Amino acid sequence: MRLSYTADPPAFEDPADAAVAQRVAARRAPFPLLALDLALLHSPSVADGWNSFFGALRTQTSNITADLRELAISRVAVINHAWYEWGQHAPLATAAGVSDAGLAVLLQETPFTFDDTAAVDARLLTALQWAVLVYTDEMTRNVQVADETFALLRTLFDERQMVELTAVIAGYNCVSRFLVALDVGERNGTGPDAGQ
Repeated sequence: MRLSYTADPPAFEDPADAAVAQRVAARRAPFPLLALDLALLHSPSVADGWNSFFGALRTQTSNITADLRELAISRVAVINHAWYEWGQHAPLATAAGVSDAGLAVLLQETPFTFDDTAAVDARLLTALQWAVLVYTDEMTRNVQVADETFALLRTLFDERQMVELTAVIAGYNCVSRFLVALDVGERNGTGPDAGQ
């Protein structure tokens, strides 16, 4: 990483900062703190807000299925070359039922469109998964989403689902930019298979 990581476990003298570290550790339990956490804990207030926001995205967006959430996050990682993020979320997509062949589709560098449905036609991904990936591509690459894309997504998702899906994609774009800028996890330039 371009900075040092905080100690693991973090050693804060300020009780408020120590409480933040405890909240982050509680969300990660039973797993240890991640390199991302040890980078964020340089600023306990940022780490606390991050922990709350991403805790909500990861565990309280129950109206978006795990496969859709993890596919969107993994696609953001590919587009932004955030290989540490890929390494964390591609296995979660697999655990949510996405096949290895379906996951491999995400590694394409070219933008996804509704005109290109080869992965759906080959039954590697569902039409719903493909729609989420097209939306993810447009949000990540262009920021603005085409009216046609949004109109199609609105036929597939209600308003709460649209908010949750959009927040997941936007939030993990934030994550990838933080990871890549600071080289958290030392994965910049390594590609999707390094360190796995």
